[in-house]
Amino acid sequence: MRTMWTVRGNALHKIFSFQDFRTAFEFMQEVAVVAEQLNHHPNWTNCYNVVEFNLSTHEANNSITKKDYQLSEAIDSIWLNFSS
Repeated sequence: MRTMWTVRGNALHKIFSFQDFRTAFEFMQEVAVVAEQLNHHPNWTNCYNVVEFNLSTHEANNSITKKDYQLSEAIDSIWLNFSS
């Protein structure tokens, strides 16, 4: 089941769960490559098999911008490779 991003404060928020830490870390590595390409780096946390994102744009006073929606779409695309 695919969950939607929610707005929490001034950020797009979503939590992803994986089978184990290694898989969560592999997901984060793939997201890191795309974030570098987009020059938009996420605020995220990882605890064992859970990765939590809060996306906002620092240059726009930490508000949600087009950059955040672009990165969230990229993250969802990466997630498809891990959720099958």
